[in-house]
Amino acid sequence: MIKNIKHKTFWASMISSWILAGCSQSVEDLHDYIEQQKAAYVGSVKPIPQFKPYESFTYTAYDLRDPFEAAIDIEEEQNKADLLTPDKARPRQPLEAFPLDTLRMVGVLEQGENLWGLIEDPKQVVHRVQVGNYMGQNEGAITGISEGEIFLVEIISDGVGGYLERNASIAIGNE
Repeated sequence: MIKNIKHKTFWASMISSWILAGCSQSVEDLHDYIEQQKAAYVGSVKPIPQFKPYESFTYTAYDLRDPFEAAIDIEEEQNKADLLTPDKARPRQPLEAFPLDTLRMVGVLEQGENLWGLIEDPKQVVHRVQVGNYMGQNEGAITGISEGEIFLVEIISDGVGGYLERNASIAIGNE
């Protein structure tokens, strides 16, 4: 057993001496090669680009509206929009259950000084309306009635939390 350990130790020392002998070789040829490669490479630097000289500009639109200022008074429009809101407490009328494009004017009725509009809903029920009544799903208030048309003003959302008024009408025979 001792003989085996001595044998292994002998071979380990021999291999390590060969490895160390291989490392002790001269590396002078490697240094020469590196110096040759450094001398052969010639780098290039791009020339500095030539810039055009600054040309001055004379602004001639000084008397026109500033494009960075609002064309309308935003606060005034916001105050108007705040005042215009649907009346949620108002009792709903029967024709407000239907979209405006599903209602049809079928005629007018005149009683003394009053002119009434006749509106047919999608269920084929005819309703008598007058100025001040509501119809459609956008708070459509009737503002006028003529022989062939009923005029309304609707309150619709502007998409940013406010409301806008929109004119609408239903003509006789509208289908």
